[in-house]
Amino acid sequence: MHKQFPLVTVLGPTAVGKTTFAAHLALALDAEIISADSRQVFRGMDIGTGKDLGDYRIGSQLIPSHLIDCAEPGTEYNIFQFQQGFRDAWTSVTSRGKTPILCGGSGLYLEAILKGYDLNEAPVNEILRHKLAEFTDEDLVEKLEALRPLHNTTDILDRDRLIRAIEIETHKLIGVNPQTENKFENSPVLGIRFERSIIRRRITARLTQRLQEGMLEEVQHLLDRGIGKERLMYYGLEYKYVTMFLTGELSYDQMFALLNTAIHQFAKRQMTWFRRMEKKGIHIFWLDGNDGLDLNLQKALEYLRLF
Repeated sequence: MHKQFPLVTVLGPTAVGKTTFAAHLALALDAEIISADSRQVFRGMDIGTGKDLGDYRIGSQLIPSHLIDCAEPGTEYNIFQFQQGFRDAWTSVTSRGKTPILCGGSGLYLEAILKGYDLNEAPVNEILRHKLAEFTDEDLVEKLEALRPLHNTTDILDRDRLIRAIEIETHKLIGVNPQTENKFENSPVLGIRFERSIIRRRITARLTQRLQEGMLEEVQHLLDRGIGKERLMYYGLEYKYVTMFLTGELSYDQMFALLNTAIHQFAKRQMTWFRRMEKKGIHIFWLDGNDGLDLNLQKALEYLRLF
């Protein structure tokens, strides 16, 4: 009989095999997976977001998953919607006596749940907007970059959107408060990581594989459906650079090189976020990806048994 937890979390940077590990852990724990990925919510955006849906099937068993394919491409999905979706999924999973496994690499999404943040939609800040009106577009871009990494260029192409982005990020600094009761504060968190040189090789190999498996065709299909270029670029990384290639702004080699570098940088930012989470009191039990799936699964189950 496995110990019941209100939540088990599996996290790590891109390309470490989180989904495969979480699925096998779910099979061992009779659990279900709740995705914590900011882009896998979109239908039809499969290869570029790395859904790896086949990883949820182990033999004849299909591991139930939640918060995947729950929004239309071309729309926006934010942290507030994720929190509501998580609450609904968590209630559904636990009502059946199952253990929820939160799995993903979106640091803000993970932290919002584990720290029990009470996030409110950023209100209009007229005083801030008045101050920002005096700055040039270049100065505003620098201010936004100081507040958060620029995953895409959409927010900086329009001055109103740029000011709104700064307004939202500024609100996050003062508008994130812990809830009075956080049932996940002391729940187990498992992390998977590799040495940076290995991560780089895995990212490049995975990018090559995804391009071979039809990522170009996937993005072209989204464009053909009428989803605008700027909207696709809003999703960043694969969708930004593949769109630029398909619309003739980049050659294939340029697209591959720029995208490969951008994913490396993204993985580095993810690890920086996870280290910050640890400094905030979230204990992460790190597993070395080099040890392989079977050994890491054994280590994780023993850790959970003693937790």
